[in-house]
Amino acid sequence: MKQYKFCQSCGFPLKKDEKGGGTEKDGSISKKYCSMCYENGKFLTPPEIDTAKKMQQFCIQEMKKDGINPFFAWIATRAIPKLERWKANEQRLG
Repeated sequence: MKQYKFCQSCGFPLKKDEKGGGTEKDGSISKKYCSMCYENGKFLTPPEIDTAKKMQQFCIQEMKKDGINPFFAWIATRAIPKLERWKANEQRLG
């Protein structure tokens, strides 16, 4: 399986994930998604977050709550549309 450096949902660096990554249904660590996005084989984002643009807005909002500069939050979310979760989603919807 491919080794990812960044969460393929939000772009967070996987090596910085305190839990080592999200978890699959069987309890194993996900190689693709961080613990903030993925647990027990399911995404933790609200169901209405179903596009890359909505995910970018959601992540910016969450980072601002954590005291992160809004400009830095905007910069940090620019790659979200290129991540696997959203590329696959766009292909399915398009």
